[in-house]
Amino acid sequence: MSTAERCSLVKPKAAKSAAASAAPPLASKLSVASKLIVMRSLAPLLLLLTLSAAAQQPSAPATSPPAVAGDETSDKAKKLLDRMIQALGGSAYLEIKNITQTGRTYTLFHGQSTGPGVLFWRFVEFPDKERVEVTKQRDIAYVYNGDKGYEITYKGTAQLESKVLNEYLRRRDHSLEWVLRKWLKEPGVAILYEGPAIAGDKPADQVSIINSENDSVTIYIDSQTHLPIKKTYSWRDPIDRLRNVEDEIYDAYRPTEGFMTPYSLTRFYNGEMVNQRFLNTVSYNDQLNSTMFDAKTTYDPATLPNKK
Repeated sequence: MSTAERCSLVKPKAAKSAAASAAPPLASKLSVASKLIVMRSLAPLLLLLTLSAAAQQPSAPATSPPAVAGDETSDKAKKLLDRMIQALGGSAYLEIKNITQTGRTYTLFHGQSTGPGVLFWRFVEFPDKERVEVTKQRDIAYVYNGDKGYEITYKGTAQLESKVLNEYLRRRDHSLEWVLRKWLKEPGVAILYEGPAIAGDKPADQVSIINSENDSVTIYIDSQTHLPIKKTYSWRDPIDRLRNVEDEIYDAYRPTEGFMTPYSLTRFYNGEMVNQRFLNTVSYNDQLNSTMFDAKTTYDPATLPNKK
């Protein structure tokens, strides 16, 4: 971040000689006029000398511009991101094809759980396919394929409501995997070091990634383990124009099949805890059936008859 430059303006005090103070007003005016004439006559000469001196200074090569604070900030941020990726599993982490997770998820209101939690089975096929099955019977599923979303129940398959789908797409497009796999490869992306901070009660370094659409995500990287602790981003509601902030905390890391994996994930919305996920098992690069991400609408909830 740039800091404001401070400037101080000091007004010089003109020293008057005894002779000048004794001079009559007319003589004083003539003396000032004479000085102005001399200064104006010397101005072209001074400008010529200045340009000549500047021309004699060696110019920096075009291929090696002088380093500026912004370059140093960007370089440090890139090094921190590289170190974080290495801690997560290196280049192989960025090439993971799919993830399978099981666990329990909790919805919270004002920081309190609204129920005993729900069992879930989650399957992710990069870059943009996901299936989540919930309940012990796994009889409810949510399928996401590209920018489409579906809910599968005993009634059939229906498209997700636009509000629910938009919330999912917003979280996906700001997810850690999406930012590291997609944003960093896009032209015009900016990476900035935002300084030290505390995240999850741990010392961290803040790195912000800003894409070409001026959308940004800030990642808090553990100063000791170099693993991501927290990710945050903000967005403006298109209806009320209010700014909202969403955070995600990663904790309980374990080495799993060569990758450091957080087994605890907590989401916050405008500072309020809204969801927690605790993983029981995680596996990578399984042989997933591609048809599990296929879905076709069989009914429209809006057209169902009302119950009497």
